[in-house]
Amino acid sequence: MFPGVYGFTWDAGNIIFLGIFFTVAAVIAGTLGLAVKRAYKDHVMKKHEMIRWHQDFRDLPQRARTCRHVLTGELKQRYCPNGFDCRECDLHPQLLKNESVSGKVREKKRPAQAASASGFRVPLDRFYHRGHTWVRLESDGMATVGLDDFAMWLFGTPEKVELPPVGTHVYVNRPGWKMYRGESAVRVLSPVDGDVVEAGGPDEGWYLRVRPLGSAIDTSHLLHGDEVQAWIASEMDRLQASLRDVSLAPTLADGGEPVADLSVSLPGADWDGIWGEMFLEP
Repeated sequence: MFPGVYGFTWDAGNIIFLGIFFTVAAVIAGTLGLAVKRAYKDHVMKKHEMIRWHQDFRDLPQRARTCRHVLTGELKQRYCPNGFDCRECDLHPQLLKNESVSGKVREKKRPAQAASASGFRVPLDRFYHRGHTWVRLESDGMATVGLDDFAMWLFGTPEKVELPPVGTHVYVNRPGWKMYRGESAVRVLSPVDGDVVEAGGPDEGWYLRVRPLGSAIDTSHLLHGDEVQAWIASEMDRLQASLRDVSLAPTLADGGEPVADLSVSLPGADWDGIWGEMFLEP
């Protein structure tokens, strides 16, 4: 049936067969080539963003890299060496084990009620990422992702939001979405690994719904419970330090409540730099 094979002739049947054969072979080769190209691109982009995040993390001031176990008083001083990814930490599981032995077991999920931290509402049914996003685990196995109250107060209402299309893979500490205000842009880090199944926005009160890559969303690297309140208090201190050269910095809070429209109240501040540092993008 092929040229060079004994008995082959260039008749109509063989020509039609060869045409179909090579067409199918070309389609298969093209499909495989496209798949390899996409896989390579995804691999390169994932590696690129991972390198970028670790560089950004090293560029953060020490006060921004405080270990979660310092916030709760379990350690006196320690700076996170793992880019806020406790899943890669050898010490974190050991400390949790020690808590379990001593009877101080952390709650993984609490009733849908809210606490207050430095004047900000902190729902206790959620987990919190150090980049100021929250994660709520849903009954269908999905995770809803949004911005915490501190972030919304700090940045204000975005004038434009770039959300990933449905089907996009998002990874912890890689870009989740972007927000714009005036000429400024802020990259918001994803708090979880997964596939985007739905995109929301500021009007919806959440930004992403994510399907886990495995059997369930891993929240072991996220803050929860009492440590969230300690973290928000430390973030207020960190923001005060960033605003130390601004004459209106003492007006961050009035009567225990954060002032509204912070960037409007403090027009002399370097908001590009402040937003970058507070959203972990120095």
